[in-house]
Amino acid sequence: MFMRVFVILPAAGLGTRMAVGQHAPAAAPKQFLTLAGVPILIHSLRAFAQVQRVSAIYVSVRANEQERVQAQVDEHGFTDKVHIVTGGDTRQESVANALAALDCEEDDIVLVHDAVRPLIDPATIARTIEAVVKHHAAIVGLPAVDTIKQVERTADGAIITATIPREYIVQAQTPQGFRCGLLKRAFAEATADGFVGTDEASIVERAGAPVAVVLGSSANLKITQPGDIELAEFYLNHSPVSRR
Repeated sequence: MFMRVFVILPAAGLGTRMAVGQHAPAAAPKQFLTLAGVPILIHSLRAFAQVQRVSAIYVSVRANEQERVQAQVDEHGFTDKVHIVTGGDTRQESVANALAALDCEEDDIVLVHDAVRPLIDPATIARTIEAVVKHHAAIVGLPAVDTIKQVERTADGAIITATIPREYIVQAQTPQGFRCGLLKRAFAEATADGFVGTDEASIVERAGAPVAVVLGSSANLKITQPGDIELAEFYLNHSPVSRR
């Protein structure tokens, strides 16, 4: 059975944790900062555009940023594959808006990827697609390295209540992929119940569906705070595959 693959990049965040520096003007959202002279959003788009199975990419951005994103998309030659939709005030709203714009069949595949994870590689994307074909839902994850403690918050600070074995823990990354029908149903249930998930997998888990894990990479970092761009540049400069 032929299944199309769609990609959603929620890129409507304001990036309030990032400090202003050499990579961007004042108040620039993270996805518009530059990495090796190229906007972070474009790095992310480029990785998915290289995967032949990807039919279309939907980018959710704020209304006042759509013109800028369209210009970047046109400049880098992604016009035929990329569609821009209006993002929401939350990640969940941005993904929901893009989902509503998708003309996908029940068994088509939808990948959701953080726009500010610019070093995702096509091989990991392909493995995620294959995992969704097999399991109907899968995310990229990284095994925990540090010892994980469960705590209780008190007035005097955090108190450890348990140590969680590391073999039971993975750090969620993206892309997170799902059969289209499953994802749309899970989002509809979450909206009806007023549930807000921390990621797409949490919404699908809530709907009762099992979610598989595909091995991720420390290079697939999320640009969140000052210093992350320098680390991303280190990975980019030492990557065996050129991303420029």
